[in-house]
Amino acid sequence: MRKTLFPVLIAAALAGCNAGDSAMDGARQFGAGVGAAATAPLDDLNLRREYIPTVLLQAEANPYDLRNLNHCATIGAEIARLNEALGPDSDEPPAPDGSFLSERAADAAANAALDAIRDATTDFIPGRSWVRQLSGAEQHSRHVQSAIEAGRLRRAFLKGTGMQRNCAPPAAPAWFRPRGGGQR
Repeated sequence: MRKTLFPVLIAAALAGCNAGDSAMDGARQFGAGVGAAATAPLDDLNLRREYIPTVLLQAEANPYDLRNLNHCATIGAEIARLNEALGPDSDEPPAPDGSFLSERAADAAANAALDAIRDATTDFIPGRSWVRQLSGAEQHSRHVQSAIEAGRLRRAFLKGTGMQRNCAPPAAPAWFRPRGGGQR
């Protein structure tokens, strides 16, 4: 009985250590984001703007541009640039981050606390929607969303083009299997 109890005690002790580390990581994440949450009114007053990556601005200007995209490798490289700006596409499985439940809980708690601070700092602005309109912040916010949508559209177009050209992923959707081995 002693031999079977020892591994359980070791696992419990390690889980306790992991939970403590997760709580510390959550506190660090909260500390790193509290400044941005507290200064959220700067966004409403258009004194601080969200950065739009160049690849998204290019996609917004011409989402169907195929110049210099003659090979599967160049299509894949353009998709990689879009993935860097947008995050993974919906056809790709989420990256296994190996996080523990306690780490995900700490992240969720930190994000909830930051959202509460952001809401509290922006709620004091009377007529916030008018302030956003008059300052140009709302227009910039719409521009950011437009650029994101254009980037997603371009990525889908490029993956379709890659499929048509019998390219292997990442120049095509992750599930696509090229006929005859495909191009690289």
